Amino acid sequence: MSTIRNHVQLIGNVGQEPTITNLESGKKVARLSLATNENYKDNKGEKQTDTNWHTVVAWGKNAEIIEKYADKGKEIGVVGKLKTRTFTANDGNQRYVTEVVAHEILLMGSK
Repeated sequence: MSTIRNHVQLIGNVGQEPTITNLESGKKVARLSLATNENYKDNKGEKQTDTNWHTVVAWGKNAEIIEKYADKGKEIGVVGKLKTRTFTANDGNQRYVTEVVAHEILLMGSK
């Protein structure tokens, strides 16, 4: 049961080219935006689409997969967990960021 306490599964499209960073420690990290769409009918019966944007962070082998195969527009599946972190912005205010830390990447449809 503990494995579902902080569990996220998303299928969506890569919003822009992923950012790949090689750290001094030798680790690789990938960051990307992922768009997920939810379709529904409004009160008039017309089809509507609600798009949500998620920031995905992947490390190591998953970062390498993203670097090689996850171009802008590519449909991918992500399994991971939510992680919230804080940082101090240039204006001195504290900011909060919630990201999906990917444990698995599934390459899906074409661009």
